[in-house]
Amino acid sequence: MFYTTDKNDHGLRYNPFKAIVSPRPIAWVSTQDAEGNANLAPYSFFNGMSDMPPVIGFGSGPSKMGVDEPKDSLTNIAATGEFCVSIVSDALKNQMNISSKHVPHGIDEFNLAGLRKAQASTVDVPYVADSPVTLECKLHEIITLPGTSKWVIGLVQAVHIHDEFIVDGKLDVTKYQPVARLGYKDYATISETYELERPK
Repeated sequence: MFYTTDKNDHGLRYNPFKAIVSPRPIAWVSTQDAEGNANLAPYSFFNGMSDMPPVIGFGSGPSKMGVDEPKDSLTNIAATGEFCVSIVSDALKNQMNISSKHVPHGIDEFNLAGLRKAQASTVDVPYVADSPVTLECKLHEIITLPGTSKWVIGLVQAVHIHDEFIVDGKLDVTKYQPVARLGYKDYATISETYELERPK
């Protein structure tokens, strides 16, 4: 099949684009507003962009579905310049899903999902204490993409890794099984890995 994205004339029941660009890691973004209200939300347009220095980015639409408010993550990051990204393990997938609910500003998704908070060291933001890995980030730039979405670029200031997931000097993702977003309502859990040697 072939279709053009300006017309989206694929003829399918559901748009396949998100299923094509998959699996995608999930940024569980925590922020805090100037009054100290915490916010937590998952974003699946997310990835590492550089490792020297470590840079991450995630994409966000401008507003909440069903709630006439801008996204708290974007508002808080623009105001404070700080956020954390926690990685979603298989054990935390249901809490992540609960935190994706669009709720009015001021409702704490940590409490909504029954999650423990930990306090970051280099930014004034709480993060998911039971997440296997968390990145503390300072805002580098917010870019307006074609359409209405934004791309948030963060400089990683510090990294938290639970010690039990480090095996023989490597982070073993199969120990916590990160959750990835696919298309539609589909997710995947990474439980197996393999190596490929780059050709010389």
